[in-house]
Amino acid sequence: MESAAVFSGLHHNHLLSPSRSAIKLLPPSIDKSHFVPLPLKFQNQSHFTTYIDNSAINNGNTLRVASPASDGTFELADIDWDNLGFGFMPTDYMYIMKCSQIENFSKGELQCFGNIELSPSAGILNYGQGLFEGLKAYRKHDGNILLFRPEENAMRLKMGAERMCMPSPSVEQFVEAVKATVLANERWIPPPGKGSLYIRPLLMGSGAVLGLAPAPEYTLLIYVSPVGNYFKEGLAPINLIVETEMHRATPGGTGGVKTIGNYAAVLKAQSAAKAKGYSDVLYLDSVQKRYLEEVSSCNVFIVKGNLIVTPAIKGTILPGITRKSIIDVALSQGFQVEERLVSVDELLDADEVFCTGTAVVVSPVGSITHQGRRVTYGNDGVGLVSQQLYSTLTSLQMGLSEDKMGWIVELK
Repeated sequence: MESAAVFSGLHHNHLLSPSRSAIKLLPPSIDKSHFVPLPLKFQNQSHFTTYIDNSAINNGNTLRVASPASDGTFELADIDWDNLGFGFMPTDYMYIMKCSQIENFSKGELQCFGNIELSPSAGILNYGQGLFEGLKAYRKHDGNILLFRPEENAMRLKMGAERMCMPSPSVEQFVEAVKATVLANERWIPPPGKGSLYIRPLLMGSGAVLGLAPAPEYTLLIYVSPVGNYFKEGLAPINLIVETEMHRATPGGTGGVKTIGNYAAVLKAQSAAKAKGYSDVLYLDSVQKRYLEEVSSCNVFIVKGNLIVTPAIKGTILPGITRKSIIDVALSQGFQVEERLVSVDELLDADEVFCTGTAVVVSPVGSITHQGRRVTYGNDGVGLVSQQLYSTLTSLQMGLSEDKMGWIVELK
C-alpha cells in the first residue's frame, strides 16, 4: 500500500526530542477528552493513530466510505459537507521538515495538528522570509484520492525559495510530504462532488535572526483543510473593479513568486472593493498603468471569438499552475491562446473574462468596473468558454474523465 510506503520513512520522534530548533509544537487545540482512537485495525493498516469524535459515531450523521489506504471503511469527519465554505477548519495532522541554512532538508514527520511556537526574532516574523503553496486533493467515487500536479507546486516553491534566499526540499521530498499529510487526514477529504481538501505548504525562516540576513534555520510545514467554493457565488459570475492607484507588484520585485508579503499588500484595495459590493480587484502594471496583471490571488484571461489571451509572465505575475493547465486544455480544444500584454481597452471589449487559480479553479467574470464605467459579459451569466474550460479541468481533477495529460497523482 502506498500509505505504508509513505509513512515507513518518517521519523516519529525527531521533533519530540530537545533540539536547538526555534520552532516547537504546542498541544493540539482539539480537546482529546471528546475523542477516541480509531479501531485498532485501522491504526495498524495506516501506520498512525488518529481520533474520531464520539458524537460523530453516535448521532447517526457519520458517513462511512471506502478507503484505498486500508482494506475496510472509515468514518468521515462530522461536517455539514453540503454547506462547506472556503475557510480554515482544523484537521488531525500536519507535516514538519526542517534544515539549517547550509544543509539540505532531511526526512520530516507527521505531528498532531496544533499551534506552533516561534522565536520573536524568527526570520519569518521580522523580515517576511516565507513562501507558501496551495493545491488540492479530491476523493473519487471509488474511494481513491487524487492530487493535481503536485510536482508543479514543488518546482514553483524551489523557484521562490531561490529568490528569497531560502533552501527548499527536493521535488520528491515535497510530493512525498504532501502525500503523507493527505493520507493522514483522509477522513477530512470531502465526499465526491462536495469539495476538496486544500493543502497549504509553508516554507519559512524559522531561525532567530536580528540583523537583516537570511535566517539560520528553515521549516517546511504542511497543513490541510476541507474546503468548498472560494467565492460564495460558486460557479457564478464575479464582479471586479480595476484598481488604478495601488499596485500588487513592481518590476524587479517578488510578484512572480508566492511569497507571503505579496498577499498582505493587496488587502487594503481588496477590502475597499468588497465594501463597495465587488468580489475582488484587478490590478494593472505599475509602470504604464494600462496593462492587466492579475486579480488579488488569481490569474486573468480574456476571450474574443476563438482567441484566449492572458498577460505574459514577466516577473510581476505569479506563474499559476491552474493558469498553465488552462492554457494547455484550451490549446487541446482548438482555441488560439496568446500570452502577451493585455490592455484595459482590450479587456473592456472582450466577449468573456475569467480568472484561474487553485482555490477558484475557473471563475467567470460577470462585470468589470473601470473608472466608473461598468461593462458586463455574457448577459450576467457564465460564458460558454469559461464553462467549457471549467468543466474539462474539474472533471480531470476529480477523476471523472481520462487523464490524457498525465497530470493526476493517484493515492491508493
